[in-house]
Amino acid sequence: MFEKRTGPAPPSLNALRAFEAMARTGSATVAGEELHVTHSAVSRQVKALEASLGVRLFEGPRHRLRLTVVGVALLPRLSGAFDDIASAVREARGGEERLVVAVNASLSVKWLIPRLSRFVQREPDIAVQLVELAPNAYSHREAHVLLRLMGEDRLTGPGIERLLDNRVGPVAAPALMESLGGDWRRGPRLLSSTHPKAWTDWCERVGEPAPPPVARRFAHLHFAADAARAGLGVAVLPWVVVAGDVAAGGLVPAGPFVATPSALAVVAAAQPPGRAVRRFTSWLREEADATAPAPT
Repeated sequence: MFEKRTGPAPPSLNALRAFEAMARTGSATVAGEELHVTHSAVSRQVKALEASLGVRLFEGPRHRLRLTVVGVALLPRLSGAFDDIASAVREARGGEERLVVAVNASLSVKWLIPRLSRFVQREPDIAVQLVELAPNAYSHREAHVLLRLMGEDRLTGPGIERLLDNRVGPVAAPALMESLGGDWRRGPRLLSSTHPKAWTDWCERVGEPAPPPVARRFAHLHFAADAARAGLGVAVLPWVVVAGDVAAGGLVPAGPFVATPSALAVVAAAQPPGRAVRRFTSWLREEADATAPAPT
């Protein structure tokens, strides 16, 4: 005999997902990228959830929203529920041997993918799937593990392992540096939109005057790295992004690489991590240790 549920209808699952993603990431834009919808769609779903519940979940100015007391209480329970759903789906697809890795695009293209065949050869029974991690995101619903550059303030907590200290410095194509007489100051500046203060921060750290305006701007770090390799200018980039191009001779350091308060880190989504995550993390540690040190 089936029992009919009485009482008010539950909120939309899409609305609950939108709120959980926005509250967890702190951004409607990042939540939209994770859910493959627009940020305005996320905002509409959150407003619909607030209307359904009859309470406010966020408060404050539009660009500095923070969770209300109700929102703070609701978030962990929803996150736990969606984590359970994701875990059940992963197990139905074959469990821990399918490894989903969320990684920023530039780090994936310039550091992880060129090395990944070594892991595949070592662990042929682990099927690795890469998904893009948004530039400002520190979580991804589908991922077993995250790989990204993280600030010192985020490098603590369960499941986080520091792999490689982050150093940044200027690089350029060998032919361009020769044409500039070895002086990066004479070359056009390249910049990534995801790291808009790269040149300013580097100049402050090495005691250089603020550089002239940027000549060309690119959407991602790997775009700027490829543009530098093509001779379009000089770019300040993380060593982990350009180490491969420098080793291959496509780029040369145009100045010192200086330490920053950040590091390459791997984050296990579940605690304790499963077998595939442990083996992948161990391999990442070996690859990080084998990465040539940045020129200082």
